[in-house]
Amino acid sequence: PALRRLSHHLLAHYQKGTRPVRDWRTTTNVAIDLMVYAILSVDEKDQVLTTYIWYRQHWTDEFLKWDPARFDNLTQISLPVESIWVPDILINEFVDVGKSPHVPYVYVSHHGEVQNLKPIQVMTACSLDIYNFPFDVQNCSLTFTSWLHHIRDINLSLWRQPELVKFDQSVFMNQGEWELLYVLSHFQEFSVKSSDSYAEMKFYVVIRRRPLFYTVSLLLPSIFLMVMDIVGFYLPPHSGERVSFKITLLLGYSVFLIIVSDTLPATAVGTPLIGIYFVVCMALLVISLTETILIVCLVHKQDLQPHVPGWVKHLLLERATILLCVRDRKKFSQSRMQTLDTSRQVENNDSTAKPAPYVCEDPRECGAVGGTRSALAFAGRAEGSAALQEVLRETMAIRQLLEKREEFRDLAREWLQVGYVLDVLLFRVYLAAVLAYSITLGTLWSVWRDA
Repeated sequence: PALRRLSHHLLAHYQKGTRPVRDWRTTTNVAIDLMVYAILSVDEKDQVLTTYIWYRQHWTDEFLKWDPARFDNLTQISLPVESIWVPDILINEFVDVGKSPHVPYVYVSHHGEVQNLKPIQVMTACSLDIYNFPFDVQNCSLTFTSWLHHIRDINLSLWRQPELVKFDQSVFMNQGEWELLYVLSHFQEFSVKSSDSYAEMKFYVVIRRRPLFYTVSLLLPSIFLMVMDIVGFYLPPHSGERVSFKITLLLGYSVFLIIVSDTLPATAVGTPLIGIYFVVCMALLVISLTETILIVCLVHKQDLQPHVPGWVKHLLLERATILLCVRDRKKFSQSRMQTLDTSRQVENNDSTAKPAPYVCEDPRECGAVGGTRSALAFAGRAEGSAALQEVLRETMAIRQLLEKREEFRDLAREWLQVGYVLDVLLFRVYLAAVLAYSITLGTLWSVWRDA
């Protein structure tokens, strides 16, 4: 058969150990091509990119030519790759041997043109920048070069036009976490100090992460917890529910960070921006809890407290109320204090209640009682004067106590007003800080994603 006779004719005296040129000064030109089939994995910790590519080589073998007329017009034949010379072209970034299928044959045309097509699972080292995670774009290079032959022996070129290679996604499996943007190609000569130059063909594989999964599982829960923290400021500060609510939020956010810690990429070089975002959110929750504790301490001040300083009254009760448009805080605090006063007066009346004096209904009875009183008046005048002095002293003491208590209530009312105004002021400052931080972070992520 023609195939068997041609194969025996080509390989009978073929020596695969030498470069297939008749003149040793002739350079063997190897044209290469690359198509990305899939992005298998991106290991941020070990800085390793695993891809599956379709790789093609094309060169001319001067000892594999024949006349098709002698072999039944046969112009192309497949030969075992182990039987002929193949260029020693490797990828410089190789870190491990992938599970690539073995293709045992190459195609040879009657002009001596050899085509070597094979799929390769490539595990290469890549400098991965995860600062913009999960909106990051990675640029990894695949450098093809001859490991031994310098450029005078083996030269490299691109099989197709660079524009065709750049946007070729005809075989790419576009269903994973990463999407292929484009593939850039670049030829250069490489030399070490004064040694011979080597030909290198670089392919830059540019990929982008799809952020939807991480946005739903990482960013949205954090945003919801921060919104609940802001809503918690509308709880009354004089109740103890606000402190317990914010402590619960802080505990829940800590548990959330523990759960998502395995999802975040880890490297020894730096921390992704989303990690900084989580830390700042935790710090904002701690600041919010601290502010709540401060306000609760001001609102629940006990008796024997000092007067509100004049500069505090001027800044918070006069200037800050106008600046913050706080109009109803004073009335609300006064109504609350009146409620507290009413409850205290009820308790005092219950504890200090005395029997009502006897009132006579019959005038004769009143006259009799009056006569008896006049008779006894002189006898008990001496004792009455001492009792009257005691009653007067007790009355003065009660009056001083009531005046002192009223003064304490006025002080408590002033501190309550200070606490409410300060609460509004700190809440708006906190809200402005959260909004500014969110806008800045969102703008940076949007700029990096568009870039």
